[in-house]
Amino acid sequence: MAYELMSGSQAAAVAVQRVGVDLVAAYPITPQTAIVETLANFEGRGELGGEFVSVESEYAALACSYGAAAAGARVFTATASHGLAYMHEMIHWCSGARVPIVMVNVNRTIGAPWSLDPDQGDSLSQRDTGWMQIYCSGAQEVLDTVMQAFLLSEELLLPCMVVFDGFYISHTYEAVDVPDLEKARAFIGPPVFAAQVQPEKPANIHALITGDMQAELVRNRHETMLRAPTVFKEINQRFAETFGRSYGVIDSVIPPGAKKIILAAGATAETVRWTLPELEETGMVQLRMFRPFPREDLCNLFEAHDIEQVVVVDRNCSTGMGGILAQELQAAIYGMGKPPAVKDLILAGGIDLTPDMLIKALTETGSADKVEQKWGVDLR
Repeated sequence: MAYELMSGSQAAAVAVQRVGVDLVAAYPITPQTAIVETLANFEGRGELGGEFVSVESEYAALACSYGAAAAGARVFTATASHGLAYMHEMIHWCSGARVPIVMVNVNRTIGAPWSLDPDQGDSLSQRDTGWMQIYCSGAQEVLDTVMQAFLLSEELLLPCMVVFDGFYISHTYEAVDVPDLEKARAFIGPPVFAAQVQPEKPANIHALITGDMQAELVRNRHETMLRAPTVFKEINQRFAETFGRSYGVIDSVIPPGAKKIILAAGATAETVRWTLPELEETGMVQLRMFRPFPREDLCNLFEAHDIEQVVVVDRNCSTGMGGILAQELQAAIYGMGKPPAVKDLILAGGIDLTPDMLIKALTETGSADKVEQKWGVDLR
């Protein structure tokens, strides 16, 4: 391994090159463009290991990826914001068809009006489409997670979205420990899933079916996704043994005696992590896997430490309801004997999280029977 200075977007592209994909189909959109540029450069130098297809739109990028994956290829694509929204029909189709695809989404606010700030609403709005979602807090985490996502997706036959904040991560450079090419490809290995499309065996694939049949397929997909945390932990254990780094579906720092926790996903988790020394008797949880939602891991953590309050950092807002992570958490802890109170710090639009905001958000104790909302713009 060797350390290299690179952005989060470049780290994602390096991971794809290390894995050895058969096909990359992508269309550039800010702030994802550097991923496509880096992969195109790999292809131009003959270092990609697969074919790079320049398509005419984000919809075409995912449609092309679907066709290749159905034929048994290992595929990758990337997008952001309105590009992800443009893919919406194919996002549903890929999960329903049970094809393994890894896609990076770089968070950016969806208009109107136009904005380049990293609101997570673009990816969170796709939470019901049947894709696994994993959120990263830095470039090293991006590289390692993209590599692991291929194994996770191919074992469960479900597509996986690796997500990180635009600009805060996509354009920020840090020292990244880059795995040796041969070692990385040996760890990943060749694709092992069966091709759905086989020219020697013509078949009508994904044709019209009855409601009862569709219900069984939906249930099977749901039950398969519930296995994702266990499978991810197994993959991560092998990854740690090979490369010396480890990740969980959630990662936590809980000081002795802490009764309050700040929960965050993405770049805001790093802000929380570095601010912890200033926050007395407060811990943190980085939510990495959002779909499936790690209910059991979170509830076990809260019960083990007798947590009384959780402040959720939501870089998003579901209009008419509030922060999405806070609502998901409230649903997850329903039924606990002593659920913690939940306070929602909403940073919709991608506004910057500061230590002062966190300190102010922690000063009040919320009620356990509802989600109390605080808007970041009021705490600046």
